[in-house]
Amino acid sequence: MGRTAWLQAEQRKWLRDEAKTLGFAAIGFAKAQRLDEEAERLEAWLKAGHAGEMSYLERNFDKRVDPTLLLPGTRTVVSLLFNYHNPASPTDPDAPRVASYALGEDYHYVVKWKLKELLKRFQARWGEVQGRVYLDSAPVMERQWAERAGLGWTGKNSLLLNKRMGSYFFIGELMLDIELEPDAPALDHCGTCRRCIDACPTGAIIQPQVVDGSRCISYFTIELKGEIPEPAPAEHGNWVFGCDICQEVCPWNRHAKPHSEPRFEPSPDLLTWGRKDWEELTRESFREHFRDSPLWRTGWDGMMRNLKWIATEPKG
Repeated sequence: MGRTAWLQAEQRKWLRDEAKTLGFAAIGFAKAQRLDEEAERLEAWLKAGHAGEMSYLERNFDKRVDPTLLLPGTRTVVSLLFNYHNPASPTDPDAPRVASYALGEDYHYVVKWKLKELLKRFQARWGEVQGRVYLDSAPVMERQWAERAGLGWTGKNSLLLNKRMGSYFFIGELMLDIELEPDAPALDHCGTCRRCIDACPTGAIIQPQVVDGSRCISYFTIELKGEIPEPAPAEHGNWVFGCDICQEVCPWNRHAKPHSEPRFEPSPDLLTWGRKDWEELTRESFREHFRDSPLWRTGWDGMMRNLKWIATEPKG
């Protein structure tokens, strides 16, 4: 083994070991290059109007599909998975529900710090390495990079699926200006299963791996700024922030294990409140309970709108 290959192997091993100490569940490596096939699919998806009001997905298109434009000098994209699976559910089966990723502290605070710490430690160990970390806050195609890094495949619900973990995880990236040997992409293991497609109450999964975002419950309850355009479907599941339906029915999530991050432990209120508790939230109490939570994103007005939506009788 030559000096370069030996160094790459050592750096990859070091990153795997150190990522594990920080709580990351998996790590993979991909060569930084333009995502040509993914760019074509994204462009078609946007032109079809599937982004709804999420106009930010149209901005910085070239940087979104090419990390070397987002961060010049990038040679390797390192993808990392961080488990957030929390099987807890409200004690009242008729209570409003929150997606499991949002039950604890905002992941941007928790996981991004860990990514920055990993990069800081890497630079301290290996010298002048330039790089940046990303977590759902920049034009980066997280799932596509994780797929290229061998961490899973794109399921029919468009989420990344991992044979060992399912899909309850956050995806973060380190972009580095050094070359590290890439991993082989994972194979698709969905087969003929269509449980996620059949279970989606709004029909948002219009074909395998294509989700019309403008019809998704998560879009309605988080991204949409105006009034939700239709009553809640009969099988809406009382979701007031996000939705886990397509994950809950996915066979691969039978393998999902509960997270071990203390800051992701659910707020007791989110498990014990009934509908009346939610409806009695004032602006001040909303701030008190959720200012460090992902729910802060929708705001009090949005939450009141969402509660009204799930209380509306569906047509038919």
